[in-house]
Amino acid sequence: MDVDAVPQEGNATLDGHRKLMYARDASGHTVTVGSRGWEAEEIVTTHAVDALVAQARAARERVAAGIASPLEYWMYERRMDVALLSQTSGFWQWRVRRHLQPRHFAALSPAQLARYADALGLSVDALRCI
Repeated sequence: MDVDAVPQEGNATLDGHRKLMYARDASGHTVTVGSRGWEAEEIVTTHAVDALVAQARAARERVAAGIASPLEYWMYERRMDVALLSQTSGFWQWRVRRHLQPRHFAALSPAQLARYADALGLSVDALRCI
């Protein structure tokens, strides 16, 4: 993309901030250029955030019904999925999926709860409830 083609339409999801993009200048060198974003990016970001909010809402309902553990709600509330929570907590993905079940979550040790709480930016007490 050339420097003069960097989108400057504006993107409300950037909240007035600019993001750095790479572009080619007149002499063919790669340079960084500030961008205000563009409308298509805003639409896609808004849809993605709406989907994450819906996942968190559905997880909250499953927790209230006793079908899922509070870990599932907080995972979606913090905009994570199993893979990302696995990376940040240090648990294997199959263990994270297992801990999303209420009976396995209830059996977690204080050290395991602390790892999840740290990964999610919560206290252990907050992690245990919604």
